[in-house]
Amino acid sequence: MIRLFKVKEKQKETAENAKENGLVKKQSAGELRLHRDISELNMPEECKISFPNGKDDLMDFEITITPYRGYYMGGGFVFTFKVPAVYPHEPPKVKCKTKEPNHEDPLNQEAADLLRDNPKLFGLNVRKSIEGNIWVGGAHFPRCKTGDFY
Repeated sequence: MIRLFKVKEKQKETAENAKENGLVKKQSAGELRLHRDISELNMPEECKISFPNGKDDLMDFEITITPYRGYYMGGGFVFTFKVPAVYPHEPPKVKCKTKEPNHEDPLNQEAADLLRDNPKLFGLNVRKSIEGNIWVGGAHFPRCKTGDFY
């Protein structure tokens, strides 16, 4: 029994020394689960994943969606993901970095009304917002055109 404690102490000491020397980074259960989930992703061509802090930091990543058709064709829409260490018990925080007129957003009733009443003008406003540096309906939109589809 005494030997068991010595073995555990030795393992702990080895792990601490490795951590201090930067040799081994122990992954949390959330990181292991996220690694598996990301490796199993089957994303369409319109979606690209990137890791701004490098591949060693899986807990913060971005997904860029570039639609090939519809009102938003040619735009690049970036979503940031911040995954908590206790994932999957707590969901990731997701934020859209690209300002986007969305007719289905109940917070943007003006866009919804315009789509319903005048779809051509709605489409024109979306095109203008993708081109960027324009004011649409009192809101300024930076450029989000990708250039890959024009």
